[in-house]
Amino acid sequence: MKKRIVSGIKPSGSLTLGNYIGAAKQFVDLQNEFDSFVFVADLHAITVPQNSTELRARTYDLVKLYLAMGLDPKKTTLFIQSEVPAHLQLAWVFTCSSYMGELERMTQYKDTVLKNKVKQLPIGSGILQYPPLMAADILLYDPQIVPVGDDQSQHLELTRTLAERLNGITNQDIFTIPETFKPKQGARIMSLQEPTKKMSKSDDNPKSYIALLDPIAVSVKKIKSAVTDSEMVVRYDVEHKPGISNLLTIYASLENIEISDAQKHFENSTYGEFKTAVAKTVEIFLTELQNKYHALNMDTVNAILDDGRIKADAIASKKISHVYHKLGIGRF
Repeated sequence: MKKRIVSGIKPSGSLTLGNYIGAAKQFVDLQNEFDSFVFVADLHAITVPQNSTELRARTYDLVKLYLAMGLDPKKTTLFIQSEVPAHLQLAWVFTCSSYMGELERMTQYKDTVLKNKVKQLPIGSGILQYPPLMAADILLYDPQIVPVGDDQSQHLELTRTLAERLNGITNQDIFTIPETFKPKQGARIMSLQEPTKKMSKSDDNPKSYIALLDPIAVSVKKIKSAVTDSEMVVRYDVEHKPGISNLLTIYASLENIEISDAQKHFENSTYGEFKTAVAKTVEIFLTELQNKYHALNMDTVNAILDDGRIKADAIASKKISHVYHKLGIGRF
């Protein structure tokens, strides 16, 4: 049997080029080799207040983008997290099995606390419980592999810890301990305006990121105005040339070549020529993606999601029943 992979993305804003290269592209590349489960993490999105109409629209947008990127429903089980109740059921088990110190050490939680204190905003408890829900998302399906970006590595380590803890409590291997999968390149795409920090859809400066559904001309302009340096040599050097290194990573990832090959290709190019070539590659990619996205109709999308929900729910329901039985929960 094929090994299984599981992963998901929050519908909390416009999906960026960084989300695609760092995460979603891996889903597409791995679906031929693995039994693939990919979901829309809508429950994670509500750790901060959401407009219900916008959240539902973004959920559908994300599904359509998954399909436009190349996820094949015949190879990948595609579903919405909230439509499989076992995610929340197992999340409670892991909430009770995790320690406050573990949750408070999570970088995402600490960053949120810091930002909210600066803005004098309340800190919702959902952000503290995010990791147990993520652990449930993964461990319900017993995957051997979990594709993650750099920012989720800490959460996956906690997932492994919780799985081992429950296995120890029950004296049985209830959960498979998953391994991390990271792409050889592109795991972390950086801001176009501040290339020492990650590209983010929540950035206050819209020039810093490329949303996958941005107008093509806008995206091209953002690439051409990306921050670089004054050396005028196209060379991969993250420490000294973060802007150029980031553009090389984007180019190589979209062209499916090694960064070293991309660097060699542009070794005699000016920065203007280099940026024009990167912008053209981004333009070609986004044009094809957006054409496929707009060609999808809601009947097709809903049929795919119905099939995915049924398959995911069958596996997840069986798993949570097994976990409850081993923990002594319910009547058996």
